[in-house]
Amino acid sequence: MTSSAENSGQPVFTIIVLGASGDLAKKKTFPALFGLFLHGHISPKTRIIGYARTKMDRPDFLKRISQHIKNTTAPKVKTMLDQFLDQSTYVSGAYDQDSGFLALEQEIQRVEREAKIYDRLFYMALPPSVFIPVANGLKRNCYTTKGINRLIVEKPFGMDLESSRTLSKALGALYREDEIYRIDHYLGKEMVKNIMILRFSNQIFGSCWNKDHISNVQITFREKIGTEGRGGYFDEFGIMRDVMQNHLLQILTLIGMEAPRSSNAEDIRDAKVNVLRAIPEVIESEVLLGQYGKSEDGTMPSYLDDDTVPKGSKTATFAAAAFHINNPRWEGVPFVLKCGKALDQQKVEIRIQFKDMGNAIFHKDVAARNELVIRVQPQEAVYLKMTQKLPGLGMDTVMSELDLSYASRFTNLTVPDAYENLILDAIVGEQSNFVRTDELDEAWRIFTPVLHKIDRGLVPVEIYPYGSRGPKHLPEFVTRFGFERHAQNYSWPETSQTSVAQAVAALSADSKL
Repeated sequence: MTSSAENSGQPVFTIIVLGASGDLAKKKTFPALFGLFLHGHISPKTRIIGYARTKMDRPDFLKRISQHIKNTTAPKVKTMLDQFLDQSTYVSGAYDQDSGFLALEQEIQRVEREAKIYDRLFYMALPPSVFIPVANGLKRNCYTTKGINRLIVEKPFGMDLESSRTLSKALGALYREDEIYRIDHYLGKEMVKNIMILRFSNQIFGSCWNKDHISNVQITFREKIGTEGRGGYFDEFGIMRDVMQNHLLQILTLIGMEAPRSSNAEDIRDAKVNVLRAIPEVIESEVLLGQYGKSEDGTMPSYLDDDTVPKGSKTATFAAAAFHINNPRWEGVPFVLKCGKALDQQKVEIRIQFKDMGNAIFHKDVAARNELVIRVQPQEAVYLKMTQKLPGLGMDTVMSELDLSYASRFTNLTVPDAYENLILDAIVGEQSNFVRTDELDEAWRIFTPVLHKIDRGLVPVEIYPYGSRGPKHLPEFVTRFGFERHAQNYSWPETSQTSVAQAVAALSADSKL
């Protein structure tokens, strides 16, 4: 069967968003779809259909999906938004009854006749509790035989190895693996997608990316906010399931994998799976857990102060864990993953710390360890910390950096949203940034034993103040796995658009002298 994607240069899908009334769809999915539409990355013929249990008329639906779209007063944006909304409709129905899906199928067929579209992309912006009934309802009632079917599934993909396998088996019985797109939005972030380019296109990094040169790798996720009334949802999962088992582990595989045989999606995913297979299960003695309490000044609430959190909950809002890749490249190099809420900073970064110089002519306190830092967010950047001579008559040293800050280097470009990247990948059939079944299986194998011990309260949880750096034993923990903080105070100069503009103005003024 020849699909509409094959008949034109640009794939054309009817995009059906399941869970269209929820926060994820409202804040992420629809703004991403509009961003793609606005910049011409999806066809003007594309039709959007929302489906959810909430009963609302089309004007209410259109108001809901447009409220998180930015810059709508700009003439071009307003015109395109009007067109986008004109091509969007809504159907309400249950997730476990065929009647709703039959109504959805009627609406899909209506827009397909109108736009001559035969390919369907189903985006399940839904909680995992309804994945299977919705997947069944779609397969029975809305699966097209005239074109392509693709199914985007949001995390979490289960709670442990057993539940993940149950979910994978159920989905696998309904859809082929090439039809399933398990979305982890961190794989769509610009700096995460940049990791492979940095590693495999630069000899300077490729030649030293191993145990002979690297001491340890730190992958850090820090949030300044707490649960903010979402504690009921968060408490079911905890920080390790919510962030570490998926987002941070995905980053680890990109840092740790061998060069894929090609840029083909399956070769890339094979390389990631091989890394996971080389990682033994996490053990509780190499895990540090924390839960945020009140801030030191008493102005910010504790996790347990959230009314949606069960009384006396021991759920961790901070976790650090060490991972070991038992292969020739990485034997003996610890990878420490850290994630937490209600901390002092908002950032996600990868910090690769190189080994000491050894028999250097300069003392260790003078010649500090080099670090390659990849700042994922905010203020995307890559910088290399290094020791240099401090300008002057003496031989004093200073820690400085070779700095690629996106805000100053790419002033005329916009970093796309992660969801835009991944939805576009799904539309064009690019699966390298989505999670395959065996990859998911290996990830849960690594985490499940320690997660079960955490669930049973067998791993202690340390209280840390809201707005702090985390549990008081964190510095000791990272030191245990090889990380060294240099004696000199060092802070990366946060480059702002204002300072860049000032620098450009100064250079312009100099050129006129």
